[in-house]
Amino acid sequence: MTTSYEERADEARPGRGPSLSKEQPPETGGAAEAAGTGAGTGSSTGSGTGAAAEGSSAEAPPAPKPPRGKAFVLTVGLSLALLAGCLLSAAIGAYSIPIGDVLGSLQHRMGLGGQPLDRVGESVLWNVRLPRVVLALLVGASLGCAGALMQGVFGNPLAEPGVIGISAGAAVGAVASIALGLTFFGNWTITVFAFIAGLATVLLVYTLSRSGGRTEVVTLILTGIAVNAFAGALIGLFIFFADNAQITQITFWQLGSLSQATWPKVLAVLPCALAGLLIAPFYARKLDLLALGERPARHLGVDVERLRITLVLVVALLTAAAVAVAGIISFVGLLVPHLLRMANGPGHRFLVPGSALGGALVLVAGDLAARTVAAPAELPLGVLTALFGSPFFFWLLRRTRRKQGGWA
Repeated sequence: MTTSYEERADEARPGRGPSLSKEQPPETGGAAEAAGTGAGTGSSTGSGTGAAAEGSSAEAPPAPKPPRGKAFVLTVGLSLALLAGCLLSAAIGAYSIPIGDVLGSLQHRMGLGGQPLDRVGESVLWNVRLPRVVLALLVGASLGCAGALMQGVFGNPLAEPGVIGISAGAAVGAVASIALGLTFFGNWTITVFAFIAGLATVLLVYTLSRSGGRTEVVTLILTGIAVNAFAGALIGLFIFFADNAQITQITFWQLGSLSQATWPKVLAVLPCALAGLLIAPFYARKLDLLALGERPARHLGVDVERLRITLVLVVALLTAAAVAVAGIISFVGLLVPHLLRMANGPGHRFLVPGSALGGALVLVAGDLAARTVAAPAELPLGVLTALFGSPFFFWLLRRTRRKQGGWA
């Protein structure tokens, strides 16, 4: 007796059977756009299972594509909001500067007319406020873009840069330099050690998870968890041997902050951030193909192993540079890409640069709130992002469970 597609799909609903589900989780929507291509490729396997899967994919209705103009509207909206946030962040503080005066000073420095501020105002704007705003832009864009790349590489919207130990490794380098009293690079010692340790941790995780010339995603994640635990133990050991002044400095660094922002620190993170942000969009199409699965992506010409190595190194570059100058700032790489995926779908052509814009906006706004909400005191930026990010993460877990009908 022949069973219709609707009857078979109804049997596959949660609690009815382990077959096809008509409702897809958010992260698999991008694969539906290439369902026809994937089915055509799958027909070359010649196995009964592959043929059945091909038939299911061919009959399944494609997911609706978001309107093309929606990405443009979101990009313009994020850009305008980011511009407004930067102006407000430069104007608001213990020493208030009208936005018109901020614009006049910027025009004067660029030789486009305008009027300079008084001596105190110029010093506050150009030596305190603007370095902090620019550093927030670079760090936020780096973390947001790194989060989008991580979620694309792992095929999981709950992934973030810290999952493979980058943040923890950078923290080990910074804590070690503080606890051991190292001063090889002067004021740059903590930044340099954090950056080197972050990159070294990623290389270690990738080497340990590699077997037979290939690296499986599950093995990479589990190795990252183990290295994160080991890094936490090393941090605790360094704190145990540190004195009170060093413990205070370590604690402040781990909480994350942009209060020590200077133009030299901006120049330190600028090359790494620009390199990563410029390279990442070129891999958007390959990430869309990878969303179909490793085997279909290989059939479509994607060198999955090389793609994974390249993007993990780009993520390491972005994250290590950001953590080295700002400390540990969590949840930006998780929240921003997933919110944009919910707004415009899983296509990486918009998601990767959009996450950079969104991450910059979140960090500029967060830094403004951190130094004004409890004025004259300043809240640690990492604490503020975690305070708002944790409830969102819990909601995200609940939403994913409800959409998929379970955790399996």
